[in-house]
Amino acid sequence: MLVGLVVGGAGWGVAALLSPEDGASRQVPAGVVLAVGVALVLYLLDPAPFAHSPDTRADEGRAADSADGCAEGGPEPVRTRSSAILRTAAEPRHVASRARTHAHDGRGEDLAETVAEILSPVPSLLRTFVRLEMTRVIGHLADLSHLSTDCPGENHDWMITLTRAAERSVYAITTSVDREFWNSEPAGRYLDAQQEAIDGRGVRVRRLFLLESARELDDRLLRLCEEQELRRIDVRAAVLPELPPHLQRGTTDDFVLYDEEVSFEIEQDLRDVNVRTRLTARQDHVRDRLRRFRELWDAGMGLRELEVRVDAEEDGNWIVDRD
Repeated sequence: MLVGLVVGGAGWGVAALLSPEDGASRQVPAGVVLAVGVALVLYLLDPAPFAHSPDTRADEGRAADSADGCAEGGPEPVRTRSSAILRTAAEPRHVASRARTHAHDGRGEDLAETVAEILSPVPSLLRTFVRLEMTRVIGHLADLSHLSTDCPGENHDWMITLTRAAERSVYAITTSVDREFWNSEPAGRYLDAQQEAIDGRGVRVRRLFLLESARELDDRLLRLCEEQELRRIDVRAAVLPELPPHLQRGTTDDFVLYDEEVSFEIEQDLRDVNVRTRLTARQDHVRDRLRRFRELWDAGMGLRELEVRVDAEEDGNWIVDRD
């Protein structure tokens, strides 16, 4: 826990140095989040120190001090064991395994309670908030050990964070259901994250707008595509009824593929309401999504062709899909 507090304090200091204009309202949470993250990893790797009483920890510290002069092969000093834990923290398989175990045996709630106690000077509501958030995160860690997790509604934070983590590619299919998203506040942060990925890391970003009808080929769609192309996002559009029959079959849900390794998916109900967000890294599923994206991408219209189609639709010169 001391390591988490030290790193959290360092995070607060860095936040203060890099963004002094943000003030304590943003710097303090930055330090807390960093401390919580370190505490989480350490606990998942070795929960024993969190379970011990202060007296027990003091006894362990004295034992560690006296062990400096012990013969080789004696009990492992606590400091040495902690160093080994920190080295092991670089191996995600250990964290995932511990998360799965603790989520099932209830010890994840103990960690959440312990971290909440760190914030004892703050209002009790914030302590409860931290405990609930930690419990939620531990649950997702446990799920991700099986390469899949989900949550109710639309999780824009997952989408934006995955964009910031991407190193090679971001491939997205956006359906008519999600058109209103582009007028929202998260959309601005999402596009900013994509532009940072393109400019800063050379990530290739491609987006296909999958339309239910040619009637959706309008100036509004054209402006949306032009805005994204200015950010160097590759954009295409496809009208589902105009595609070959074999491409009309298959999923039409919104999804985003990150580095061809992780699929972020939005599930809709019968009313076209986005009801669930799912992350999966299962290879067979991601492979199917990637094949679907490539097929639709190859069949889509680029921006120049889209401009011609929009003009033709407005003039009434295009006869496809005019039932």
